[in-house]
Order: sequence, then C-alpha cells, then structure tokens
Amino acid sequence: MSQTSKPAAVLATVVIVQFMVSLDLSVVNVALPAIQAEFALPATTLQWVVNAYAVVFGGFLLLGGRLGDVIGRRRTMIAGLVLFGSASLVGGLATHESLLIGARAVQGLGAAALSPLSLALITVTFEEGQARTKAVGLWAAATMLGGALGVVASGLLTDFADWRWVLLINVPIVLAALATAVRGIGGAVEQQRPRLDVVGAVLVTASMLLLIFGVVRTDQHGWASAVTAVTLGAGALLLAAFVAVELRVRDPLMRLGLLAHGSVAGANVFGFMITAGQLTAFYFVSLHMQSVLQYSPATAGVCFVPFALGAVAGMRLVAPLVDRFGHRAALVTGGLLGAVGIAWFGAGGPGGTFLTDILGPSIVASIGIGISFVVMGTIAMRGVSAEEAGMASGLLNSSRQLGGALGLAVLTTVAATVTGADHTPAGLSDGYSTAFLLGGALIAAGTVIAGLLVSRTAVEPSDAKAPVQG
Repeated sequence: MSQTSKPAAVLATVVIVQFMVSLDLSVVNVALPAIQAEFALPATTLQWVVNAYAVVFGGFLLLGGRLGDVIGRRRTMIAGLVLFGSASLVGGLATHESLLIGARAVQGLGAAALSPLSLALITVTFEEGQARTKAVGLWAAATMLGGALGVVASGLLTDFADWRWVLLINVPIVLAALATAVRGIGGAVEQQRPRLDVVGAVLVTASMLLLIFGVVRTDQHGWASAVTAVTLGAGALLLAAFVAVELRVRDPLMRLGLLAHGSVAGANVFGFMITAGQLTAFYFVSLHMQSVLQYSPATAGVCFVPFALGAVAGMRLVAPLVDRFGHRAALVTGGLLGAVGIAWFGAGGPGGTFLTDILGPSIVASIGIGISFVVMGTIAMRGVSAEEAGMASGLLNSSRQLGGALGLAVLTTVAATVTGADHTPAGLSDGYSTAFLLGGALIAAGTVIAGLLVSRTAVEPSDAKAPVQG
C-alpha cells in the first residue's frame, strides 16, 4: 500500500528544499576572501569552492531528475537531504581545503537529486490551473529568495560570525525539510516503474560534467586553448552519443519528444538565457559594490534585499497577467523587464551610490525575473505526464545550470578583457558595465525566442489530476 501525500506538507518540503539549494549556489561567494585567508589558498584553488558545487550539480541534474521517477520520489528526497546535510556538516567543520572542496562536490550531488524533484513533486501533487500556478509561484519565490538572500547571509555571517556558518546553516534547514518530507510525501506505489537507462545516464552525466567543467576552467585555459577545445569537444561527442542512445531505448532517461512541445522547448531556451543573465548580475553587482563602491561584505549583502522583495512582488503579478493576457505575454513582459533591469546596472560607475546604481535596476530586474520564473516553471511542466515529471524538471534545471555556467564564464572573460591592466575602480567598472549590457542582451534574446516558441496559452491543460507517486 502507498501512503497518501499531503499537499501542504509536500509544498512545505518543496519550498524549503528549493530555497536551500538556491541559497548554496551563492552563499559562499562573499565568504571567499575569508576562506582564502584561513587556508592560504591560491586563486586557482579558491574558485573550486564554488565550482565543485556548480559542476557536480549541473552534471548530475538529468540523472537526478529521472531517479525520482524510477526509484520513487520519497526515497530520492530523503537520500538527497541526508547527502546534502552530511556534506554541509563536513564542509563547515573542514580543517583542510581538499575536505572543504570535496564536501561542496557532495553537496552538489545531493542538490542534483533535490532540485528537479521539487518541481516534479508540484506537478504530480497539484492539478493544472490555479492551484499549480500558486505552487509554482512559491517554488519560484524560494528559488529567487534563496539566490538573493544567500548573498545577504554570506555577508552577515562572514562579518559577524564565521565563514563556516555559511555551510553549517544548512543543517537545521535539512532537518526541517526531512521532517516535512517524511510526514508529507507518499511512499512507494504499486505500479510498474520505468527502468533506469544506465547507458544514457552515464553518457549525459559525463557529457554535462565535461561541458560545465570546460566552461568554468576558461579563466585558466582560454577559449582557444587545446585544453578547452578537447574538454568541450569530448563533452559534445558524448552528448551526441546520448541523443543517439535515447532515440533507441524503451525507457529513455530523456525522451527527446518532450522538446517537440513548444512550451517545453521555449521554457528551456528561456531558462538557459535568463539564468546566464541573472547569475551574471548577482556576480558582478556583488563585485561592483565591493570593488567600485567600496562596500563591506555585510553592506553589500544587505543591498540585495530590494532584489528579493522585488522578486516577490513580481510573482504576485503572475496570476492576473496570465488570466488576462496568457502565458506568452506574461513571459515576454517579465523577460523584457528583466533584460532592461540587468542592462541598467551597466550605467553605474565609481561615483555612484546605492540609490543611483543599485536600487532602481534591482527593482526592475527582480520584478521581471520574478514574473518570468513562475511562468517558465509552469509552462515547462504543463502537459507532462506524472511518469515524466522528473525528466522534464531535470531538463529545465539542466538548461538553467548550463546557461548560468556558460554565461558567467563568457561574461567574466569579456569583463576581464575590457578592464585589462586597469584595476582601478574606473577600470573595473568599465568591465562590469559591459558584462551587464551583454547579460541584458542575453535575456532579451531568450525572451524573443521563447515568445516565438510558446503559444499564447502555453498548452491545453490536462483534465485529469496526475496521481502522486512516491
């Protein structure tokens, strides 16, 4: 017999998990100088405190998404939480840099199971329509708030406590998520589950690891270097082999027919492009405040609060926008606002202040991104069967993660090229401004492409409520 899932507890679990996973994408950023000082790390090693999480997270997302469909969502959720919490504890208590970096990699592995599972649980628990839109809105709010408040928490904890708390803070969050998951997510159901596509899993995981690894290493090995060419080329070949395998197996890890739906394809293109621009904004706004405006880590962190509040405001606008104008119009509206806001950051300079350089673009960008994230999450999953919910969620998360890694790598290279040897506030500001303008252009391009792919109503809603699977 299966346990019956409790929607309120499922939603609480999803929100807690998504907040935590998003928090950890940014929470160590402001703490990096303190970590570097404690372990005497060279810059080439320090970057792997961030990259170890990002590379493993992105590399295992498709497998993590499908795992919940195959072995059960309750089991996958509990295993992912235990893995994530244990790694956070080890990382927070680490006495050597290798232990810290290894713990961050294991955190990424746990996050790769948890993040796609959160959106999949919404899909199989809530009917299409208003109930699911509200649930996706809370999922999107957790995503945005986790990313924004991660920077705030990092600055405050680093300045007033110890950098180790940016990892140890996850332990009570994991315990809260475990409590709601055990109580609310239904157990195994009596039905035949799809088999795990082992060959496909190996190919796509290796491919994603190589592609993301190749991209994040471009700061050490340039885009034209042999190392980068071989790494990215091998990743592309493995991805092609994965596609060939998926076209032939009975239970594919990723059913390529999903991308034939305009809504799914549009959501993934949009997710790729907007994450590239959004991560660029988080990264360069933090640098701009500390290197150009000369703010302390704590002050820089607190300055992200308007972004978090604007995102919540944007999410509250989704329902009336969709009801009146449809999903496509809401997505395009949010995307263009986000693009304008990110590009607006590029107008800042050494003589600026929070009011002139940060507040206005933060509000515009966050409202737009808040709107578009909810719509993106909704249209990416509409019309997807319960059996493929994890697959579709893993695909969206993979698109976002790869877009973020690629966008940040490209735009940091561009910013460094523009800045050159001039590391004065003015020189740094020139590089950051260029990155902001290009980040806004990426979001605008993604918005236009998604607008062409997504129909006005996204897809016809399903009449039946999908059964909850453990």
